Amino acid sequence: MEPTASLEKETLESEEAAEPPLLTFFSSSRSRAFLKQFYPKATLAEWNDWRWQLKNSITDVQSLSRLITLSPAECSVPDIHPRTLPLRITPYYASLLDRENPDHPLRRSVVPTSDEFVFSPGESRDPLCEDDHSPVPGLVHRYPDRVLFLVTGTCSTFCRYCTRSRMVGKSDNAANNPSRWSAAIDYIQAHPEVRDVLISGGDPLTLPGDALESIVKRLRRIRHVELIRIGTKMPVSLPQRITSSLVSMLKKYHPLWMSIHVTHPEELTPEFEAACARLADAGIPLGSQTVLLKGVNDSIVSLKNLMHGLIKFRVKPYYLYQCDPIPGSSHFRTPVSKGLEMIQGLRGHTSGYAVPTFAIDAPGGGGKIPLLPEYVIGRDEAGIILRNYEGKTFCYPDRQ
Repeated sequence: MEPTASLEKETLESEEAAEPPLLTFFSSSRSRAFLKQFYPKATLAEWNDWRWQLKNSITDVQSLSRLITLSPAECSVPDIHPRTLPLRITPYYASLLDRENPDHPLRRSVVPTSDEFVFSPGESRDPLCEDDHSPVPGLVHRYPDRVLFLVTGTCSTFCRYCTRSRMVGKSDNAANNPSRWSAAIDYIQAHPEVRDVLISGGDPLTLPGDALESIVKRLRRIRHVELIRIGTKMPVSLPQRITSSLVSMLKKYHPLWMSIHVTHPEELTPEFEAACARLADAGIPLGSQTVLLKGVNDSIVSLKNLMHGLIKFRVKPYYLYQCDPIPGSSHFRTPVSKGLEMIQGLRGHTSGYAVPTFAIDAPGGGGKIPLLPEYVIGRDEAGIILRNYEGKTFCYPDRQ
């Protein structure tokens, strides 16, 4: 599988060439051991440079087999296939994977298997009908007051359950196009009802800093754009990207928020914590988005540990998503009842700050629909009957 070489070349040559990496931020004992074993010719400074991480990303099964023992299901995936998402894992994220266990949660999230070629009824390349709500290429305007701005098709690590597998990782990377960005920004400028812009992709933090700043600066100049958000997994999959230069740039354009895609408590590393600290200390509010995945994070213990860890890292749990029905995703999708069970196991058993909203992004373009366990169980002549987290019932005197 070929990485998006042109973007990598541009990024590596132009971005923050003078800024040395901070070794104290990204030097855990796990990283040092992995570097010594698998990249003995690389220095710790190179390991802690996000540009080195991108350049040395694992993009084919043969390279991956040097790092982990592949199972038969993992070995049977062809390197190039038009119906599957490419393989890409940063060396940093590869250091988090269990070498021997193919059922390891993080490994299942990023290593392709033959299950991706099992297609089920109801699956769709564009299950959320984003393309149908796209007035100009790269922009989705589904909700009245906000838009989704897809600025790139590149990620540092490709999640196997990606909603946008139809567009990310393509060799032409059509989304990474300044003329397309300009057309989208012109649309936003011409629609004063748009007050909130979510910059996503792909992962916008794979863009060179000057390109990302150009986008953010132009959006901030639009008077009716009140809020800018960035959706990213980079603090998790490539925390070295959260450089002081990047953070100094972003903090110039407040109010700016960041939504971080987090999957499992094993991602809560010292490196991720350091990246979150840099962002939070710059006044950037952080929220998390997690996809519920069968055999990965669909236990109350796992989710509670994840949410508690995020709170400690100053990240507010925001959404827990039902997995979208992209082609070949049936092995990841849980019953909706499992998500309700997860919320019931969190609500009341931990602080409200640590409880995300469970939602289905409705197939067909219906938008996010929040779901809750049945807490209102009826009413009588005295009022509404409620069930609490312990299963006890209470009456609130609600008169009609």
